Amino acid sequence: MSEALPRTDRLTLADTPNAVAWARRYASDVLLRWGVPDGVVETAHLLVSELTTNAIRHARPEPGISPYSPLSRVRTVILGLRLAGDQLLVLVEDGDPRPPVVRETGAEATEGRGLFLVTAMSRNWGYYFPGRQPGKIVWAELSLRLPHGYPDEEKGRFATVGEQREQVPTALVARTLLGLREL
Repeated sequence: MSEALPRTDRLTLADTPNAVAWARRYASDVLLRWGVPDGVVETAHLLVSELTTNAIRHARPEPGISPYSPLSRVRTVILGLRLAGDQLLVLVEDGDPRPPVVRETGAEATEGRGLFLVTAMSRNWGYYFPGRQPGKIVWAELSLRLPHGYPDEEKGRFATVGEQREQVPTALVARTLLGLREL
């Protein structure tokens, strides 16, 4: 999978609830076209879901205007994919200048695990402010050489090479992946 030039692709979506499903479909189509291994595509699918959901759910609404009002301006999120060598970057840009926050959640919580899963399933992640307009870009990095999306049953965490990772309950990951497959 080594190539001289990186492959990049972007999709701009309206900030609506169905944007997450469109982002997942787009990412799967692009990554399969690029020949990315199925396990990495599945993990990228999860990361795209979590990052896009966060961008839509936590975006700051316009003060005093209902997001359902015709006076509310349409906001967008931009999903970017970049494949260079053995590295895949998933990037989600939104107009909210607040940084993402990893929340502490219990095993039975129904929400608030997005960045916890991003931390567990990516090689690295972060955010930056592009400077050309208000907002931020949240990114997650995957390696094409590592197994992704398949927990190491003995250790109860995602297998990685040369990195220490936070313990991730296997049941939590399994429930999340099953929930995504049902969408």
